[in-house]
Amino acid sequence: MNGSGEAPLDLFVVGGGINGAGIACDATGRALKVGLCEMHDFASHTSSASTKLIHGGLRYLEHYEFRLVREALQEREVLLAKAPHLSFPLRFVLPHEQHLRPRWMLRLGLFLYDHLDWHMTLPKSISVDLPSSKFGAGLKPSFKNGFVYSDAWVDDARLVIANLMSARGMGARIFARHRCVSARRTADGKLWDIELSAPDGSAVKLQARGLVNATGPWVKHFLDEQTSIRTNKRVRLIKGSHIVVPRLYDGDHAFILQNKDGRIVFIIPYERSFSVIGTTDIPVDSSDKKPVCTQEEIDYLCEIASYYMTKPVRPADVVWTYSGVRPLFDDGDDNPSAVTRDYHLEIDGAVGTAPLLSVFGGKITTYRRLAEHALRDLAPYYPHMGVEWTAGRALAGGELADAPTFEQAFDNFVNSAAVVKPGLPKELLRVLIRRHGVAIDDLLEEVKTVADLGQHFGGHLYEVEVRYLVRDEWAVEAEDVLWRRTKEGLHMTQAEREHFARWLAELRPNFA
Repeated sequence: MNGSGEAPLDLFVVGGGINGAGIACDATGRALKVGLCEMHDFASHTSSASTKLIHGGLRYLEHYEFRLVREALQEREVLLAKAPHLSFPLRFVLPHEQHLRPRWMLRLGLFLYDHLDWHMTLPKSISVDLPSSKFGAGLKPSFKNGFVYSDAWVDDARLVIANLMSARGMGARIFARHRCVSARRTADGKLWDIELSAPDGSAVKLQARGLVNATGPWVKHFLDEQTSIRTNKRVRLIKGSHIVVPRLYDGDHAFILQNKDGRIVFIIPYERSFSVIGTTDIPVDSSDKKPVCTQEEIDYLCEIASYYMTKPVRPADVVWTYSGVRPLFDDGDDNPSAVTRDYHLEIDGAVGTAPLLSVFGGKITTYRRLAEHALRDLAPYYPHMGVEWTAGRALAGGELADAPTFEQAFDNFVNSAAVVKPGLPKELLRVLIRRHGVAIDDLLEEVKTVADLGQHFGGHLYEVEVRYLVRDEWAVEAEDVLWRRTKEGLHMTQAEREHFARWLAELRPNFA
């Protein structure tokens, strides 16, 4: 028994990013008693600093990672169906540059991309004459030929929250802002004694029959410091930075741009009136310091975008930057761009003892498959574990009615909401549904008009939603709300953001 007299959990997950959240959700749905802790806010590190894409990884084909690309392509449509409110298909435009990758190579790569997943329903790739096509909007007229292919966008931080809410709804215990300070096997090796440090500094002691180390960039550090278990596996820490600028062009398409250094940079429509540009690949030695986008990275991304786009992108145009450290499984490649985006799972402990599963690497697109793989590896330790289930069930908020396309399912729900809530602007409903899906029924239960939404903080952020985020989605700090649960910080002035931070600080004690 643990210190509180409760029976041991079946599985305890350390790490509240996408991999930890996905494993906790999957395990809980298999009738395991699950707990999860995160030392900071959920998705506050790597899992909110991605390029926001569900994609197969077209450029990974150059490194012959066919299994990874096939798995990612298959997952693309699974995730679109699981979370149609948090994700949507995108068409990507690849302008051809003769002196970089040759045309035949791009054609071959896109053919493979279209056919590695035989069940693909998104539109296949096409060649386009850019000056005469809508897909040329935004590009300099000197770019004549290109290709267009399909991938998808996702709200990465909210995808983490949706997995955690699904897990909690099935009975998982979620410990926000609790740092795991120690995890040791009991003398007989049958259980893990786990100690957490709560936000107020108090100790929380638990026991579990199994432990998952999903700490991302800290995976090796956690093994060394919290468990004293050794491994020769490593991760390469690669910083990726993005810049956000006012919208560069009309149209819903995104761009994938080739640079002379061999790297790929994306320009993607973002948050209604912006474009996000990224990412960089900078090796770093430690994840201890909060990563920041340097002036050199800003200049690099602006230079690439300006080379291609009609509208020049200058450092002064940048309204926000974000950076994250990607923990890539160390396969020994010296080129950061070529280091595998595949994942590696390692289990410590023979059957009959309490297992420890550690996650090395991974990418947001394949998080669900990674979780299935993790539970498959843990199955010998849990004979009563349920079967795989996550491929065909929606995440919390994603239970939209079926429609011929993912976009139609979303639009149909928005139209229905507009009928039910005629006193609210349809654009506001669309934004809220993009964040919460069917959960807006709870969020807006007592709301009939804009006046019922309470204080307006700027952008599309109102008091009713903030109280919901604090009550139901573990939000504590202003940053949690403005930059992760929503991105409304982009649509607010500095004065509005400061006012909101003060208001939230006064609100928090009421939720203690």
